[in-house]
Amino acid sequence: MLLAVALIILIVGSVLFHILSPWYLTPLASNWSMIDFTIDVTFWVTGFVFVAVNAFMAYCIIKFRYNKERRSEYQPENHKLELWLTGITAVGVAAMLAPGLWVWAEFVTVPEDADEIEALGQQWHWSYRLPGDDGKFGNVDAKLISDDNPFGMDPDDPHGQDDRLIESNGVHLPVGRNVKINLRAKDVLHNFTVPQFRVKMDMVPGLVSYLWLQPTEAGEYEVLCEELCGIGHFAMRGKVVVDEAVDYDAWYAAQPTYADILARPQGDPVAGQARYAVCVACHGAQGEGMQVMNAPKIAGQEDWYLRRQLNYYKTGVRGAHPQDVFGQQMAPMVMTLATDQAMEDVIAYIGNLPDQPAAATITGDVARGEDIWVTCGACHGYEAQGLKSLNAPRMAGMTDWYLARQLENFKANIRGRHEDDLYGWQMAEMARVLKDDDAVNDVVAYVNTLGQTQVAAASLQAGAAYAGAEE
Repeated sequence: MLLAVALIILIVGSVLFHILSPWYLTPLASNWSMIDFTIDVTFWVTGFVFVAVNAFMAYCIIKFRYNKERRSEYQPENHKLELWLTGITAVGVAAMLAPGLWVWAEFVTVPEDADEIEALGQQWHWSYRLPGDDGKFGNVDAKLISDDNPFGMDPDDPHGQDDRLIESNGVHLPVGRNVKINLRAKDVLHNFTVPQFRVKMDMVPGLVSYLWLQPTEAGEYEVLCEELCGIGHFAMRGKVVVDEAVDYDAWYAAQPTYADILARPQGDPVAGQARYAVCVACHGAQGEGMQVMNAPKIAGQEDWYLRRQLNYYKTGVRGAHPQDVFGQQMAPMVMTLATDQAMEDVIAYIGNLPDQPAAATITGDVARGEDIWVTCGACHGYEAQGLKSLNAPRMAGMTDWYLARQLENFKANIRGRHEDDLYGWQMAEMARVLKDDDAVNDVVAYVNTLGQTQVAAASLQAGAAYAGAEE
């Protein structure tokens, strides 16, 4: 009897949980209401079966409980019962499958007037490509993918010159227009999903899959990867902004074309030396950093990371948090680099400064730090050399007290929580593996032991390049 009571409580509790629970599907923001219909049908069919089977089990336990005055009856076959069970099962399965087949037929048939974009997935990042004014995508090839050509663009294809390349986790879509999203993966299986759109599709390396939808509600929505793709899978998130036509056209016009990227100005280290005069007071003449000025070492840091952080300071993504005191000091200094050329010049000059390892100031349990670094090394490289393909900067040989401070800032949500700092958001989540101050010190102490040979080689190379530039 206790088992029968438990089954009845399970039935009633499950039904009440569904009725009273605040958790259900996110608000629909696309044309795919048919997906909701199929989910509802599946829920009601399986829900009915769940209640019926458990109720029948409770009934049997009560009805046929032990009675020493009663003997069991053996019935090897019951054709009537078999017909009923077969018929009910067939109806239930058909009710679940038929709507899905109908929806799938719509899903694979892209409207002829659909705009096209491309979403590119990689560990653990999204990027996007839009056709230019000619309405045609340029050719791409996985063999052409590199740090300087992350999309694998074919430079000899004229159709690709006006393609809009978005090296960011965020993309915009126009409201009320059909959009076909072509899907590519650079490394492992990924899955492109926006819950409010109700459509999702796997991204398979070497193939181009697709999905289509019509956004119906303006707003911001989160892009998720729903295929386990590695240690940073949970942080592989992006943003889709659905705009009205005017706002979308303005955003589209502001995105760089492939031709624009190829024509970006090259930095002039000689001109950058004069511009660097503003930076010297804090970061030092050789970019070695000065703790007394709360300025980290920047010599030896990768140019793409310096560029991103300088742009973040200029746009308020960094240095705006009220508790980021030192970031607030940096933000107005960056404004002295008024143009992209000025920024590129300074970055070029910094790239030619001698790269000497920063002095170690933090001690900790190196062995414990090595264990923790297994997680960090998945992005930053196991020698902390930095991996541009994973948007993770170099840490080896850099300023240890600054690394510790930034890890604490990420943990405290002082850094990485701005809505446009999607990479910082990933780091803020990953930093939570460092449970206390000792863990931060241990992992930084371990980083201090890494990359010494690499740093020395980079220093010699930078010195030679600078000497050549002066000549």
